[in-house]
Amino acid sequence: MTGNACPSSALDPAIAARLKRDADGLVPAIAQQYDTGEVLMLGWMDDEALHRTLTTGRCTYWSRSRQEYWVKGDTSGHVQQVKSVALDCDADTILVKVDQTGPACHTGTRTCFDADSLPLAQ
Repeated sequence: MTGNACPSSALDPAIAARLKRDADGLVPAIAQQYDTGEVLMLGWMDDEALHRTLTTGRCTYWSRSRQEYWVKGDTSGHVQQVKSVALDCDADTILVKVDQTGPACHTGTRTCFDADSLPLAQ
């Protein structure tokens, strides 16, 4: 159960009303290192995950494969301490600036975006 389907979410109704979710009630959430600007990863949040992120200071995501919430670092120790949270101009993407401990990527690398650079046309 995700997104608007989660009636027990305590997310501020003013924030919830602004969010533009996909068909599953999810919004992409980009994690960025707060002091360097390095893009670390992309996860998915529903209303409850965003509420937990805003109130606990730790990034909580919705796992589309496992169909459950997960807090970054609870099993790996690679914690994301939240420094700020913002919506983009369309309110369809969340930017979470974090202080990342250890690697952000499940492969063990610092960022999920360093392994597969695509060639640009010349």
